[in-house]
Amino acid sequence: MSRIGRVERTTKETSVLVEIDLDGTGKTDISTGVGFYDHMLDQLGRHGLFDLTVKTDGDLHIDTHHTIEDTALALGAAFKQALGDKVGIYRFGNCTVPLDESLAQVTVDLSGRPYLVHTEPENMAPMIGSYDTTMTRHILESFVAQAAIALHVHVPYGRNAHHIVECQFKALARALRYASERDPRAAGILPSTKGAL
Repeated sequence: MSRIGRVERTTKETSVLVEIDLDGTGKTDISTGVGFYDHMLDQLGRHGLFDLTVKTDGDLHIDTHHTIEDTALALGAAFKQALGDKVGIYRFGNCTVPLDESLAQVTVDLSGRPYLVHTEPENMAPMIGSYDTTMTRHILESFVAQAAIALHVHVPYGRNAHHIVECQFKALARALRYASERDPRAAGILPSTKGAL
């Protein structure tokens, strides 16, 4: 049985549709109007092997903030919905991904408790196309808040802003994939000594 989440979020600022299948093949259909963000969400789907559809219509005449933020909120909510009761999953996942001169280390716990630790090199270029590089942390904060997961993202070094951000999304994709996969040795078991996640 596939684990699918579908969230529609509409405000005066944005209209967002997100669909995610955690047991997919990495097929993506992404359109937010922010080219680099589309590229990052494509990385998330492809490297996580999540089938991911994202359709966002936002107030880009103001700037990209609301579009990026609301998409991340809807994505987190859809991910949580798709996880369901979390019975039989690995729960923890980590991945380290290099991209040329940059390196990202991501560790995740599908704990039911939102917490983010995020570090990346200072003095990055402020923009990648229309993408404000300070939004990467906010994307992760928004995703974590709705997905209710603990996420640690560390980029110890890197020079190129595109590479610094992209390796974070690739490592995040893999860590989420590993954590959400079903553990054949734990079928029917909730991975928590508390009995709740």
